[in-house]
Amino acid sequence: MSRRTPDTRTFGEQPVNLSRRRFLISGSGLAGALVLGVGLPVGQSRAQSTAAAMPAGTRVPAFLEIRADSSVKFLSPFIEGGQGIFTAMAQIVGEELDADPASFMVENAPPGSQYQVMDNGMRITGGSQSVRTSYTTMRRLGALARQMLIEAAAAELAVPVTSLHTEPGRVIHGESGRSLRYGELAARARELPVPSVYSVSLKDPAHFRWIGKPVQRLDMHEKSTGKAIYTIDCRVDNMLHAAVQHAPRLGLTVGTLRNAAQVSAMKGVHSVHQLPGAVAVVAERWWQAKRAVETLQVEWLEPEKPDGSYMPADFSSDAFAAVLAQQPGDGENAEVRGDLQHGLAEAKSTFSVHYQSQYLNHAQLEPPSALARFNSDGSLELWIPNQAPEMFQADVAKRTGLSPDKIIIHSPLLGGFFGRHFLYESAMVWPQAVQLARAVGRPVKLIWSREEEFLRDTHRPMAAVRFRAGLDADGYPLALEAVSICEGPTEGLAGQHGDTLDPTAVEGLSGKAYAIPHVRIAQIYHKGPVRLGYWRSVGNSMNDFFYECFLDEIAERGRLDPMALRLHLLQGNPRLTTLLQTVADLSGGWQPGPYTAADGSRRARGVAMASPFGTEAAAIAEVSIENGEVRVHQIWQAIDPGSIVNPAIVEAQVNGAVALGLSQVLIEESVYQHGQPVARNFDMYPILPPSRMAKVQVRIVESGAKMGGIGEPPLPAVPPAVANAVSRLTGERVRSMPLSRITFS
Repeated sequence: MSRRTPDTRTFGEQPVNLSRRRFLISGSGLAGALVLGVGLPVGQSRAQSTAAAMPAGTRVPAFLEIRADSSVKFLSPFIEGGQGIFTAMAQIVGEELDADPASFMVENAPPGSQYQVMDNGMRITGGSQSVRTSYTTMRRLGALARQMLIEAAAAELAVPVTSLHTEPGRVIHGESGRSLRYGELAARARELPVPSVYSVSLKDPAHFRWIGKPVQRLDMHEKSTGKAIYTIDCRVDNMLHAAVQHAPRLGLTVGTLRNAAQVSAMKGVHSVHQLPGAVAVVAERWWQAKRAVETLQVEWLEPEKPDGSYMPADFSSDAFAAVLAQQPGDGENAEVRGDLQHGLAEAKSTFSVHYQSQYLNHAQLEPPSALARFNSDGSLELWIPNQAPEMFQADVAKRTGLSPDKIIIHSPLLGGFFGRHFLYESAMVWPQAVQLARAVGRPVKLIWSREEEFLRDTHRPMAAVRFRAGLDADGYPLALEAVSICEGPTEGLAGQHGDTLDPTAVEGLSGKAYAIPHVRIAQIYHKGPVRLGYWRSVGNSMNDFFYECFLDEIAERGRLDPMALRLHLLQGNPRLTTLLQTVADLSGGWQPGPYTAADGSRRARGVAMASPFGTEAAAIAEVSIENGEVRVHQIWQAIDPGSIVNPAIVEAQVNGAVALGLSQVLIEESVYQHGQPVARNFDMYPILPPSRMAKVQVRIVESGAKMGGIGEPPLPAVPPAVANAVSRLTGERVRSMPLSRITFS
């Protein structure tokens, strides 16, 4: 094989109008509804006042509105961005409420302490945490609401509470056969206090109607018919549009605008503005703003004293990769088991190798945008894509000087997560939108073009890893050392190495279940100028590639089968042993190859495992080489999250994670030259096309272990499984991504 350098070459016409009046009206209930706090004036409901003293996550009034037609409006504490959380929440709450999830209408909840329902007291949609950290709390929420309806029915029918039970959407008196729909009980139930959390019991899982079933996605119809609302679709009265042109490198400032007068005179242009590190044009239409801002001739000034945010004009990602690979030192310990030096000394053979990973963009299809409006009462409203409303509200308060109660955050649907929508200093749209709205005295919607997004997006870190291994007489590993030279995403956001090691820098290297007697995992912190962020599965996305590929190298050096080696190292771990055997069975039996397939192509298979976010995953990949490029035919994945809510959503998440895992190992890479990203759109930043997507088969294993995540865990095992299959097929060891840099024979 030979290595090559990378090639360095509006929505609809009628956007949705969300006027303030319409927005408030759409949030109000129907006449006679059991409005448990949604749009209900303070003091109107005993349920609302009682809820104030209840623990977070059990305040029924903040979450639920049962309407006269027995439909259920639910405010989700977690943001929907395609992962299916609205449906999962409806299943969990509906199970205990005894209401069909299909009757739910779910929206993202506003900021508020009552929505901080995670086990750690936070509210973040990320880290594959939503369901697993709120499962019991959300079930209890449904049970409390159900109890209120039963108590209302007992009063209405003049019968004991104990004589009543529920069927979906109604309360039934068994002795007389009388029943009342939930909607009929709304008016009476709204006057009742919320019961104590200790007064309700949760269902026996053996009696679940909806949890564990492939319930149809609630957002499917709106997304399929173009009715789903994203930030880019939002519109308010008297709104202007804005577009920006950022400095070509971070740290530069605006000097002279050479043609500001001509641009100001262009059709539709309202005004021209200077922003920190950018210029903006506000206009009547976005395309007018975009054309005008791209016409601006800007003199960009170098800083007198560059700081940590400065991007040097001579920065090259290839040169930086070489610097990482040559970094000396032993690093800071992340994990130590046994005695590494003793293990290496006792080994019959030792060897060392070096691995490398690339920078990656988030590359979500939704262009970044924000809508800002200052109201006459002094409040600021923002429609922004985000994964943590309270976190954003606090940041807005800090930057604007407004009190949090004057900041109204609306969280429309997200057009993809991938870790893009957190607080990233240089990659947020809303501060610019707020500055422009304040300057022009009118609401402003700012949309970044794709080119501006690629220029200012944060990245998955680049890393180099030095491995050493010592093998015993039978070829099994006695000792293993991995030293990662990188800047983790968390310390990248902080701008410095902390007092303790950044776990996101080494996750996927540390904490492995393989029974290797002597292990040392360490990090050498090396800061770079590229702004970093969280990327789907975070450190696992690259570190599992390194570790699992190196494990295959150990098998090769020890003349062992890769599957047999893993099973040997997992003796005494029935959960992971079962998972490996399951994925082997799913693939029709382990056959590493090379072998000749029915179509005459030469193929091989690779295996890998990963343990991110409380879930265990094992994958097998089948590959061939076509015209010097890797073709992935099939991915088999067995995944054990302990227990699940919706198998259809789990399978969809696995398929999506496989696609992203294939994309990063085969073709994705963010390349920097002269301090700037080479790719400014998808023409230079290819993502996996449908023609290169593998066939995916999934098997869910419910071991009964503590519930883990789903959105990210299926990804990390895919890249190493592919690379191990390619190495098996070609006889050449793959130690870096993406494989598009390599021409295979």
